[in-house]
Amino acid sequence: MGVAEILSFHDLKRTSCREGILEVMLVSKQALSENVIREQLNGHFDRTTFYRSFKTLEAKRIIHKVVIDNLPVKYALGNTLNPKKMHAHFFCKDCNSVECLNNTPIPTYPLPDGYTYSDTEVIIKGSCAKCNQ
Repeated sequence: MGVAEILSFHDLKRTSCREGILEVMLVSKQALSENVIREQLNGHFDRTTFYRSFKTLEAKRIIHKVVIDNLPVKYALGNTLNPKKMHAHFFCKDCNSVECLNNTPIPTYPLPDGYTYSDTEVIIKGSCAKCNQ
């Protein structure tokens, strides 16, 4: 699915900033920090426009946060057709890369009566294929 289709599917206007953010993330194929995304856009957008666009994409669940220990927060493209589908993430301890494992479903866990869950996060830590070579 391309950038235009992603924005259309989520009933968002196509703006150059939203398109730029999504292009950077589609090309990367791994989670990136806000600063890295801004750097990739070469300062084409002022700070306010960038953050407003960024937060809109997050609110629509097109992108999602990945928080690992005390490292800077990274963001990844979600499953844009099914943003509520949860998936695991892989964190490489060698190169600090983070990848969505969209084909690795998260199991559901039985909770005691009266408990409800809002999110489940699974982060698998190890060495990625590139670092294992």
